[in-house]
Amino acid sequence: MTGSPTFSSTIATPLGPMRAVFDGPALVELAFVETSTTIPATVTVPAPAPAARRLAALRAALDAYFAGRAVAFDVPLAPAGTPFQRDVWSALRAIPFGATASYAEIARRIGRPQAVRAVGAANARNPIAILVPCHRVIGADGSLTGYAGGLERKRALLALEARWSN
Repeated sequence: MTGSPTFSSTIATPLGPMRAVFDGPALVELAFVETSTTIPATVTVPAPAPAARRLAALRAALDAYFAGRAVAFDVPLAPAGTPFQRDVWSALRAIPFGATASYAEIARRIGRPQAVRAVGAANARNPIAILVPCHRVIGADGSLTGYAGGLERKRALLALEARWSN
């Protein structure tokens, strides 16, 4: 984190409450409350006045997303991770709404075709759910594999997004 004012808030979603954590202008975590790792789930730091607009924009975008509208999430992201993890997370953001990719595909996209397991590990450590769509990554055989928010949530997110691919 940058040392800028950090704030967090809980956002209600149809799949359960999510914790949004900002460091200055950038989102550093968006996770279902029970999987949040940045700060304890019981702590909410109020948004400084200028930051309240960013939080409101994120809430509005998530509301539109869960209402079934494809949205451009226009929020600066600053997930903390290794350069490899950030490469993986960047590749995840290139998977379109309603599409999926395998761990092997992501490994190839980042130029590390032998790093399939490492891609899986980076995917599992993604701190920004939905906006960095780790839920769109599936097994090579098309099966749903792990998701920090639980496989039922992964299934629900993919079903929601499937409407946009038709």
